[in-house]
Amino acid sequence: MAAALIVAVRAPHAIPRRVLAAAILGAFLLEYLVNAFQSTWDWGFNLPLQLSDVVALLAPLALWTGAPLLVEIVYFWALTASLQAVVTPDLNRAFPSVFYFTYFTTHCGVVVAAVLLVFGLGIRPRPGAVGRAFTATLLMAAAAGLADLLTGGNYMFLRAKPAHASLLSVMGPWPVYIASAAALALVLFALLYLLARHDGGHG
Repeated sequence: MAAALIVAVRAPHAIPRRVLAAAILGAFLLEYLVNAFQSTWDWGFNLPLQLSDVVALLAPLALWTGAPLLVEIVYFWALTASLQAVVTPDLNRAFPSVFYFTYFTTHCGVVVAAVLLVFGLGIRPRPGAVGRAFTATLLMAAAAGLADLLTGGNYMFLRAKPAHASLLSVMGPWPVYIASAAALALVLFALLYLLARHDGGHG
């Protein structure tokens, strides 16, 4: 993934944006099709209500259109939620399972997309982007919380921490870790905003 990030920044025009978009969306849809074919699709687990799921749907749109709001959300969510999911994957399927490949294709793909869009193509977060992204995150949490109540699932890990070690593991018990994660997200969004604006030569 490091090599892909370097290429994305240094040679953005050499990367077909639509090919990357198709790869991310294709892997996302393949996972759903395999679950349906194997009858393993579950309302409490497979709805696209994790941040990394939603950003996998938004990234292809952002790559295709370059819409500023989409780029902002992809940038903040990919370099926090998706990157965290790559570093500490909550994945119960091992290589060579198709889910292993779809997981890392979508999660790594959106990280590359975020770097390409912001640092490669120069579509920088606009003033107020942190507030917009954080509001979108809270709205997603509300939707995930409602789904958790209706399905008994654990979307956005609002009911329990991930089974595998992650940042949430050191953020206190439930529900303290939820508030801690929200505060950390806001700080990280602010830092990412400053990074993008500084790199772009803005004041």
